[in-house]
Amino acid sequence: MLASRATFLSSFHTSIALRTGRNRILIRPARLTFRPNLSSRHSISGDSKVRHSRKLISRRTMSNSANQSSVVGSIFPEQGQDVELLNFVNDGYGGVIVEMKVPMNPTAFASSLRASISSWRKKGIRGVWIKMPINLANLIQPAVEQGFWYHHAEQNYLMLAYWIPDTKHTLPLNASHRIGVGAFVINDNREVLVVQERVGKLRGIGMWKFVTGVLDPGEYIHDGAIREVKEETGVETEFLEVLAFRQSHMTFFDKSDIFFICMLRPLSFDIKIQESEIEAARWMPIEEFTSQPFVEKHQLLKYMVDISMAKIGRGYTGLTPVRISSAFTDRLSHIYVNIGDLNQNNQDGSGSNSCCEDKSKM
Repeated sequence: MLASRATFLSSFHTSIALRTGRNRILIRPARLTFRPNLSSRHSISGDSKVRHSRKLISRRTMSNSANQSSVVGSIFPEQGQDVELLNFVNDGYGGVIVEMKVPMNPTAFASSLRASISSWRKKGIRGVWIKMPINLANLIQPAVEQGFWYHHAEQNYLMLAYWIPDTKHTLPLNASHRIGVGAFVINDNREVLVVQERVGKLRGIGMWKFVTGVLDPGEYIHDGAIREVKEETGVETEFLEVLAFRQSHMTFFDKSDIFFICMLRPLSFDIKIQESEIEAARWMPIEEFTSQPFVEKHQLLKYMVDISMAKIGRGYTGLTPVRISSAFTDRLSHIYVNIGDLNQNNQDGSGSNSCCEDKSKM
């Protein structure tokens, strides 16, 4: 039984609240019939009260980690109505990540997003990330209207970002560089592996060049160089060293570019070109390659040749990949070092003796 001074807080068609002393009981959605009697008390069906109470308790106790939908069981009051908050995980830097997975009505999503931001603001959350899959693109506009901006996009999702405090945001920017490789492959006859491109700026001008390409996501420099040579020419190789790298800006869609010049040793010699991208490939004497007019005019190619020739003459040392572990993750990574000088330094007693594994063990 409920106290006689029942306070009706919202319409019958959304939710109602009854107050008993200090306790506020939400019952939603339901119709109540108030029946005054001699004792000035009101009543509601016992079955209905139990059913709605259990439903409310269940929603309040749902775990974020257990909920696979885009909303959580937490209920937040907004403009007189109770709105379910969006599911999230902490990003480790004082922010949250919302990964949308199931369709939502855009209006309901906007309400949940507003309520979630209000809740996060009270908790001192700063940055908000929303990973929006391409099949939920209809929810992008409601997020942008609430102040979210595009951070980056991949093939199947858009990442949106938002900064809650009234200060300049400190969220990391999108990736700024594209990583490319150029492969200097030379055999024991002082012949270099060169190609002519079927597509691109160098198409149709008769110029021979080294194999070049762009790294795939999650690919190491040495793996990418080996892959590009195999794809374009069919030649198997062993990676030796990074000889140098070039950095440039405002290249591909205004992004910056880092281009690694790599030296590789051939393990096979038969050529089978990638016909979709390569017009021709061959083994060319190094002197013939360097005598091309374009090589003499193009500083990057000239440096590539000069550095590679210095390496052949054993007057230049590049960087070799060494596998290393981390204190922060179980994943291994690679550091590129001058192994010869570093090992010599360790043998002299001034190093840590922790380096270095031989490149053949990569």
